[in-house]
Amino acid sequence: MLVIVRSDLPKIASNNRMAGTPEENRAVVEGSIAHFGTYSVDGDSLVFRIHAATLPNWDSAEQKRPFTLAGDKLTYWVPTASGGGTGPLVWRRVK
Repeated sequence: MLVIVRSDLPKIASNNRMAGTPEENRAVVEGSIAHFGTYSVDGDSLVFRIHAATLPNWDSAEQKRPFTLAGDKLTYWVPTASGGGTGPLVWRRVK
C-alpha cells in the first residue's frame, strides 16, 4: 500500500469528511493519492500491479516506473498531477 499526502492539506471545517466544501474536497483530491497491490523489480524499473487506487482509472493497472538506488536513497519517477510529465519521489531508509 502506498499513500502520499501533502503536508499542507487544509482541515475540513466541519470535521466531517462527508461534509467538506467543494474547495476543501478539491484540495484533498489534488493533494493526495493512494493505491495498493503488488510490486516487483524489472531491471531498472519498479512494476506496480495496482489492485485499486484513489484514482479509479488506475484500478487493475500495471505501471512501470524507473528508479535508482544510491546508498540509503531510493528515487523513482511518477506521473505529475497535470499528466504532462514525471516528478521524482525519494524514499530514505530509516535506521
